[in-house]
Amino acid sequence: MTAITVTEMEPHHFGVEVEEGGMTVSCRVRVTDGFIDDLYLVDVDPAEIVSESVAFLLDRVPATTLPDELSLDAIAHEYPEYHDEVTARLGV
Repeated sequence: MTAITVTEMEPHHFGVEVEEGGMTVSCRVRVTDGFIDDLYLVDVDPAEIVSESVAFLLDRVPATTLPDELSLDAIAHEYPEYHDEVTARLGV
C-alpha cells in the first residue's frame, strides 16, 4: 500500500512523503502561480491537488524515481491526460 503525506511548507510549495513497500521517498512540489486556476480547481484544497497529482504520477512511475523537486505544470506538460484524470480523482 502507498501512503502520501502532503505538508504545506510555504506559499505554492509542499513537502511530500511517499511511503511504499517499507521505503519513504520525499520530494518538494511546487504549484506555479495560476496553475490551480488553469485547472478550474480554485475551490479545492491545494494540498489535496498535490496529493492526487503525486498519486497520478505514481500510477506511471515508481516512487524511487520521483525527483527531489517537482512542479505540477511539468506533470501536466509530460502527461496530456493529467488534467482530466486529476479532476476526476478530485470529483470535480
